[in-house]
Amino acid sequence: MRLIIGLCLLLPISAAVNAVQLVPEYEKLLPPEPSMPSKVCAELKAELVALNFRLPDAVDHDPKNSNPDGARIQKAINACPVGQAVKLVSNGKKNAFLSARIELKSGVTLWVDKGATLFASRSPVDFDLGDGVCGSALPKIKNRCHPWIHGKNLVNSGIVGEGVIDARGGSALTSGANAYKATWWDLSIQSKAKPKLEQNNPRMIEINGGENFTFYKITLTNATKFHVGTKDIDVLTFWGIKVITPSLAYSTPNYKCPKGTMPEPGNLSRPSSCFIPELVKNTDAIDPGRSRNVTLAYSYITTGDDNVAIKSGSGKLAEPDTQNHLYAHNYFYYGHGMSIGSETDAGVKNIKVWDLVLDGMDSGHGVGLRIKSDGKRGGDISDITYRDVCMRRAKDALVFSPYYSKTKETKHPPNIYDVTLKNVHYVDYPGAKYNKAKVTFSGYRNEKLVNPLIINFDNVQFDTEPELRDAFYHNVAFTFGPGTVKNIPSPVGDTIKIVDQQKGELAPFPCPEEIFKKLPSPLSPI
Repeated sequence: MRLIIGLCLLLPISAAVNAVQLVPEYEKLLPPEPSMPSKVCAELKAELVALNFRLPDAVDHDPKNSNPDGARIQKAINACPVGQAVKLVSNGKKNAFLSARIELKSGVTLWVDKGATLFASRSPVDFDLGDGVCGSALPKIKNRCHPWIHGKNLVNSGIVGEGVIDARGGSALTSGANAYKATWWDLSIQSKAKPKLEQNNPRMIEINGGENFTFYKITLTNATKFHVGTKDIDVLTFWGIKVITPSLAYSTPNYKCPKGTMPEPGNLSRPSSCFIPELVKNTDAIDPGRSRNVTLAYSYITTGDDNVAIKSGSGKLAEPDTQNHLYAHNYFYYGHGMSIGSETDAGVKNIKVWDLVLDGMDSGHGVGLRIKSDGKRGGDISDITYRDVCMRRAKDALVFSPYYSKTKETKHPPNIYDVTLKNVHYVDYPGAKYNKAKVTFSGYRNEKLVNPLIINFDNVQFDTEPELRDAFYHNVAFTFGPGTVKNIPSPVGDTIKIVDQQKGELAPFPCPEEIFKKLPSPLSPI
């Protein structure tokens, strides 16, 4: 809707009202903007001071001081009446809170006010499940940490405010086997070591079960693992949020980290001091799993893994467990893109993405639009629409593949169909490494069945023809048109079907330079 907004600003009020009628019909699907809570049950004042976006290491160098604010925050949440909020506020120069685990309450909102930052403990003991594994990197042992902020079966709850929630993924650990020798992100990069090791880091926020949970205007940064992971929620809203990882607290402008300061596979001998997105693994921003009626709108995301990863694993419902998602008016930067999968065995249906601006920043790990699954965790993925998308500098611009892993299992064959790309424009950028991006299109086939990828391109244009990542297509049914399809690589492969419905030459969807605006936050190194 950005073009309509710009038009209204130039018109008299009467004309602007008429211009609103130009809003596309699909725009009416966007729910109303949330608001801040009208009632506050407790206002807690900061007692710590953060400097240069960080809580000084001296504050909690001793792990006995890892949780100075946790008890009063939890007490306030527990005592708060339904329909009200616990508000964290700055207090003069005091602007920071430090806590270990927080358990959210049904009907209660956590509000981090502008100018205040809630920091996470960096002591693994605070998140350990009782076996001492949290804060380690071990072979085949993972997920042995309790999430930092957790909620279960919540109704009408949320996390809001114009403040910051910072999980401190780049700070040195203060307890356990890797105390003062590694950061959470040093553990993450060991997944690339030989032998491969699994990180045991806490998720930042995990919400399991419930109805109507809202994230509004909050900034989430420096997650040690996923920022937000949800499961089994009906009505989940993210509006006007920012996810920035790594932030300027742990990096330098343009992520230009000096040599020898960054994480290294196989090295847990010293805590790294500077980080780039490519080296903060598994920091997915938004992972809505088995959730319905999800909205992400007017938000900004830059991170080291999936910007969004829609999942639907191990479901029990007859209909798809994940359906009715809307992603509108968002900006993505570093990250692995707007993804569906890889867990999709419970079904994914009716996903709409529109007005997405994506700048992959020439990262070697940058991804644009992606559906990923495999024979171990596949299922039906259908009724997927991407429209009004501007993209540039994304190494893998379009990835639609049922072969995410090398598994030989075929119990859950992926079936990807009824996918539409409309008004998608991949734009060249002067001097960019990935003006020539890569694309992947593949259906699924095993010894018993073939599930073709059924996909429609309607005004999908690349300024420069991309490469086929796997050098061929297989089992794909394309429909081109009615809008122009330009610079999609010529079909090479087996079982390819093309229905060409293009009607004349249509100009590419407009993606002027000014829409690729920078992330509006002093926390961002971009």
